[in-house]
Amino acid sequence: MNPLQVAVGVVKNPEGKILISLRHADLHQGGLWEFPGGKIESSETAEQALARELKEELNITVTSATPLITVNHQYSDRFVQLNVFLVEQFSGEAKSCEDQPFKWVTPTELYHYVFPAANQPIITAARLPHYYAILDDADEALLLPNLQKMLNRGVKLIQARLKNLSPAAVAKFIEQAYPLCQQQQALLLMNSAVECSVEVDGIHLTSRDLMALRPCSGQPLRLRSGHALTARPKWLAASCHNLEQLQHAQNIGVDFVVLAPVLATQTHPGATSLGWEQFADLVAKVNLPVYALGGMAESSLATARQSGGQGIAAIRAFLD
Repeated sequence: MNPLQVAVGVVKNPEGKILISLRHADLHQGGLWEFPGGKIESSETAEQALARELKEELNITVTSATPLITVNHQYSDRFVQLNVFLVEQFSGEAKSCEDQPFKWVTPTELYHYVFPAANQPIITAARLPHYYAILDDADEALLLPNLQKMLNRGVKLIQARLKNLSPAAVAKFIEQAYPLCQQQQALLLMNSAVECSVEVDGIHLTSRDLMALRPCSGQPLRLRSGHALTARPKWLAASCHNLEQLQHAQNIGVDFVVLAPVLATQTHPGATSLGWEQFADLVAKVNLPVYALGGMAESSLATARQSGGQGIAAIRAFLD
């Protein structure tokens, strides 16, 4: 069965607030909040449909729209594909042209509203930045300076991949690093290979730990190889290399993933890279925000987003 094709806009104003509207009670999924948009007509591209819908519904003229995420969802009565775009450049002042209530909310406030089930990955994508920096501990003396470099460049999402430090050294570093991240409103996630329990914003699962993780009915997610997730972390991310791992990440409720290696990388010089075409093909098969990892530079962001990715993840790109 072919899905109903829908164009959706995550419209963000200069203050960083996102526009949401309330569906009319007599519509499918009526009475719930949504991101504006509508059905794609047979003669339209998704971008054209989005521009038309936003003009008709909200009197907004889209100047530029960038792909954010594509979501395929099966409701009990219909199958939909949501083609979602981030709209940060537009003209006109939003107003309700179809008597549909709307409001501007911060990304963190999105969870205070009830959306259709298909919108949940969109909420996550709307809250995540385009850059995901990986802080590596190859040289312990450079940890704090490198973290400061990342924060100074405006990176808001960082993974501490501290696989070589002792638990005591990890705890000492996080005691200094976490307040720095909080001051800059940056999220700090800990790699699951780290054998130290510290207060951060979430966990990034290695692909090995991801595949060992199983959802237990009525219980917290538990790792069956070593660590245990005694409580659901605020953010749960994972490393993936193939479709099986991507689908497993989606099935257990991971918030976002990195997919690697997309291009040749210094970290794993012998690994076979996916290339952008295969990256795009894999991303299209899951309803998850996906960061491209491997051989990335900041200039790779446009290609990653046009390929369906959330953005790029890297170690060196945010330090050079």
